[in-house]
Amino acid sequence: MNNMNKNKRIAVIAIVVIILLVIIGYFTGFLGNRNDYSIVYLASSEIYVGKVRTFPVFQLKDAYIFRVIQDEKDPEKSNFSLVPVSEALWAPEKLYINKDQILFHGLLLETSSIAKTLAEQGK
Repeated sequence: MNNMNKNKRIAVIAIVVIILLVIIGYFTGFLGNRNDYSIVYLASSEIYVGKVRTFPVFQLKDAYIFRVIQDEKDPEKSNFSLVPVSEALWAPEKLYINKDQILFHGLLLETSSIAKTLAEQGK
């Protein structure tokens, strides 16, 4: 009977460890498709594109500043530019963003203009 209880305890501990590893892997980006780019729109009207991590804090890696630029030839049209954050004067490795300042964020579709631009740049 002691041997059976010991085996049950080992099985329960193994299951708990596996569940914890899956949870940690998910939140740290080891599991799932965590290399996709997302767009993040802030309350300050700033827009960033980057690889989102949410654990332990919300952060963007390989981030770009998204800017809308009016077309010089036709003022009715606008274009966009993606400026790597690494080229900004303040050039951080990662952006740590206060979740309270995020109005929305979401994964970019592969068919979006931004995703296509990043793919052309080899990102």
